[in-house]
Amino acid sequence: MVRINTEEKVRSLDCAWREVVDIIGDKWSVMILHTICNSQMRYSEIHRQIPGISQKVLTTSLRQLERDGIIKRTIYPVVPPKVEYELTPLGKSVFEVIESLRTWSIAHLDEIDAARKTYDKAQ
Repeated sequence: MVRINTEEKVRSLDCAWREVVDIIGDKWSVMILHTICNSQMRYSEIHRQIPGISQKVLTTSLRQLERDGIIKRTIYPVVPPKVEYELTPLGKSVFEVIESLRTWSIAHLDEIDAARKTYDKAQ
């Protein structure tokens, strides 16, 4: 039996937490999840709805989210090929967390702005 001391366990959980934050921590992943939260969408639809994202970044982000089990990519055997993306159950659960954060940020935006102004004046 292998024993893991408490410090190693905490360090391991901390690394896992950081990995999850990395998955959803960049603005593009969050925007992609928000864009496809309610339906299956084709690549071109996603690209049109996210201003400023390059095709390369969108492709890379979609692949990473698929690899992490957050989105599902479905390829239909038609000509030309049809590919759609949608949230997996895991993706839907993380989207709930993201939506909670969005709701919190909207509710506290004025406080954040006031704090920034106070800080900036003091500097």
